[in-house]
Amino acid sequence: SFEGRVEVYHDGKWGTICDDQWDDRDAEVVCRQLGLSGNPKALSWAHYGQGSGPILLDEVECSGNELSLDQCKKSDWGHQNCDHIEDAGVSCDPFTGTDLQLYGSQMQLGTVRLAGGRSPSEGRVEVYYNGDWGTVCDDGWTDLGAQVVCRQLGFR
Repeated sequence: SFEGRVEVYHDGKWGTICDDQWDDRDAEVVCRQLGLSGNPKALSWAHYGQGSGPILLDEVECSGNELSLDQCKKSDWGHQNCDHIEDAGVSCDPFTGTDLQLYGSQMQLGTVRLAGGRSPSEGRVEVYYNGDWGTVCDDGWTDLGAQVVCRQLGFR
């Protein structure tokens, strides 16, 4: 639900985007346009399979600040020099990419959740890492760590 081949609808047809110039700034715009947050990652060479139908865009170059692909520099609609083996893809993975600074050391931390509590604002701290949910050991755990987790979950 947060990754796949990028297809656009133009002039009554769905089509793909060629991966020439395709990078993470373009992926950031696609994720934003789809209303997805997370770690935007551009994928090329038909990573999510080859599309069928027309290749509608080529040479897409976003700055990363645009609200939609329409605002990015790109070739004219339908003007391209690609095959479907070059279809562009995007991952807007919500479970990666958050760095937290804890106790002076860098810690790579994905999505955090609270489990087993009596309300949504309390519970056991669990993190999503490498495809699995796991718990956090309480060795050295202080109010500072709890404050970081609460802030990451949107509690103030």
